Parts: sequence; structure tokens; C-alpha cells
Amino acid sequence: MKNNSFEISKGVDWTLMLVYLLLVIAGIASIFATTYRSEDIFRGFITLKTDYSRQSFYFLISLIIGVFILLTDSKFFTATANIMYSLGIIMLLLVFPFHTEIKGTESIIRFSYFQVQPAELCKIFVCLALAKYLSSPELNFSEVKSQLIASAIVLVPAALSILQSETGLALVYFAFFLVMYREGLPSALLTIAVSIALLVILTLLINQNVLAIILTALALISILLVRNALKRNKGLLFLIIFIWAAAVGIQRFAVPFLFNNILKPYQVQRIYGTVGKDFQFDPASLSEEELKKVEEKKKAGNYNVKQSKIAIGSGGFSGKGLLKGTQTRYDFVPEQRTDFIFCTIGEGFGFLGSVVLLSLYLFLLLRIIKIAERQRSVFSRAYAYGVGSVIFFHVFINIGMTIGIVPVIGIPLPFMSYGGTALLTFTVLLFILIKLDADRQMILR
Repeated sequence: MKNNSFEISKGVDWTLMLVYLLLVIAGIASIFATTYRSEDIFRGFITLKTDYSRQSFYFLISLIIGVFILLTDSKFFTATANIMYSLGIIMLLLVFPFHTEIKGTESIIRFSYFQVQPAELCKIFVCLALAKYLSSPELNFSEVKSQLIASAIVLVPAALSILQSETGLALVYFAFFLVMYREGLPSALLTIAVSIALLVILTLLINQNVLAIILTALALISILLVRNALKRNKGLLFLIIFIWAAAVGIQRFAVPFLFNNILKPYQVQRIYGTVGKDFQFDPASLSEEELKKVEEKKKAGNYNVKQSKIAIGSGGFSGKGLLKGTQTRYDFVPEQRTDFIFCTIGEGFGFLGSVVLLSLYLFLLLRIIKIAERQRSVFSRAYAYGVGSVIFFHVFINIGMTIGIVPVIGIPLPFMSYGGTALLTFTVLLFILIKLDADRQMILR
């Protein structure tokens, strides 16, 4: 009897597949535009000695793995989610004794000519494990214990990534909190998180004493506005005082402690540079090597963003055309095939090309949300939101980085940036979603 579960095309969302192919092809074309020189194009592709040929090879391998995913029974992903998460944590731990330091990061393991970045791959395992936990039949996600366990699933690999000098990838793991919010995490917690982030930014922009006065004034105004309610509810006064004390404590003590004792000096400088300020380090508190690294990172970060803005701006409305960009073609923009690949689109295809690319990403995200909401299982829905959240964070941070509105933290643009591990990770994330959606008629808790 014919087994329909192995019909690869059955139920596949070809719209999502088409957007995926368009983005990957656009990425290879952009890498080609920045790295192609004068060698024969055909020879450049088959020798695997050029970046665009290697990216094409990574694309082929990713597609083959994607086909295997589509041939896999959907129940495999629910059954092995926790095992894969455990293997992911083991891979992250293996980085410490076996890593190879490349461009300041200590998160890569090299095997002969190949290299793998477990912090990148682990996003797949976290997405699966979180979806598995959130779909547990006995789960009551309104309980603090359940929320803490879900948070731990996300924060453990994030912490390990930070220890491997991968702050950028670690931040992406926080995208999974959007999944928790969709599955019942109280909105108050999300509001608190956003408020703390806003307070940190204000601490960088405003003098500490002035900000403390502003916070105190806001607390007094709040008390005056609710003075009638205070007569009936004395606890409201204590809540306002508690919020005021917490806010002042964060801006006067927590933020300085974070910047002086946890973050590395060059990371602090990058964050301050994003808001147009320089952080004044005490030279006595840093070694000569640390001071040198801060200066190098500061110059490199400022230079990268400056050249990226020039490249994007020089593209004008319709761009200079493929292979005609000067900033990207002649290596004025560092990492233009990886972290700063968006500026290649901006210079080559201008404002029009940038809008088309952003529209593709927007369509991709909206399609993922639509797919998520039509799932019949909590596992598939949570997984779909996990994929969408990760892609959204990567797109926002990467493009924001190239135009100077977020710190330069070095994360790839999904499906486009050069790199085998990144392309494989996003391909696997997406193809598992496509497979789960194809089998959505099956009720998977």
C-alpha cells in the first residue's frame, strides 16, 4: 500500500519555498558581486575556491538536507526534540576545549577545511525543545515554575554563547521570549523587559543625576494623578515607590555594574558608539592590550558603519547595477559578504532594491505567522513562532547594524550572508516548519 507520508510534495507550502529560493539566490548574487574578479565564471563556480562557489555548494548541501527533512515523519521532531537539545548543549561545551579563534570569536570548531559554529546551529535545537516543552499536556504556563523552566531552555545556550564571545548570537536567543508571550507569558513581564531596555538606553543618553531627577518627578506626578485611588488602595503607593526605587537602582547601580564588570570594554564602546557617545574608560582599570583592543574595535566599528552608509547612499534610487558598485566592489566595506551584505544590495540596486528585499522578508514573516496560526498542534505553532522570531531578530539587528541604528554585533542576514553554518541553520529551521505545516492535519500535541 502506498505510504502518503513519504510524498515529498504533499502539503508543501510552495509560496514559502519560493521566497526562500529568491533570498538565497539574491544572497549568492550579492556575494558574487562583491568577490568576483576576472577569472572565468564557470571555473570560479566549480573550483570551490571563491566565496560565491562555496556559498553555492553550501546551498546545494542545505537543499539536500532540506529534502531529507521533507521525507521525514513529522513525529520524529517531537520525539527527538529534547535529545537534539542535549546534543546542542554538548556541542556548545565542546567549543571550550576545541575552539578555533577567528576574527575575535571563540565559538568555532574547525575540521580540516570545514568549520562549524555550534552557537548558530543550537538555535534549531532550542526552537524544537521550547516547542516540545510548551506543548506538554500537563503544562500550566501561568505558573512561575513553568515560566522559569522555559526561560532556562533559552538562557543556558545564550549564556554559553556569551562565554564564547558571541554576544550577538546570544541576543538572538531572546527572540524565543516572543514565543513564550504567544503561548501565555504574562504581558506584564514583556512590558517590564521593554521598560528596562528603554531605561538602559536613557541611562546612556542622559546624565545619571538628571535622569534620577526625571524619574523622581515622574513618580511624584503619578502619585498626584492617582491620589484619590490611594485613599482606597494603600498598596498602590507602595507599588509606585517600588517602581521608582527599582528604576533608580537600575540606572545608578545595575547599568554601571553591567558596563564595568560584565561586558567587555570594546562591547561597551560599541554600544555607546551607537548612540553617538564615547565611553570614558579609566586607563588604570584596563591593561594595555585591552585599551588597544578598545581603540581597534572603535575605529573598525566606526569605519565599517561609515563605509556601509556611504555604499547604501551611493546607490541612490535604482542603484549602480550588478558588479558596478565602487564601495563594495573594491573592498571599502569590511565583511561586505557576511555581516554587511545589505550594503551590497543598497549600492547595487539602490532604494528600490532595498525595498524589494525588505518586502520579501516582510512577506516571509507574515507567511510564517499565517502558517503558525493554522496549525492544529501547540508544538507546530510554537515552533513556527520560534522560526519567525529568530528571522525577525536577525533581519532587524543586521540591517539596523549596517545603517548605524544598532551596535555592530556581527550576526548574519538570513539566507543571504556568506557562511555555511548560518545558511544550513536557517534552511533547516524553515524546512522543518514546512514539513510540520505539510502534516498539520495530523494532531500533534
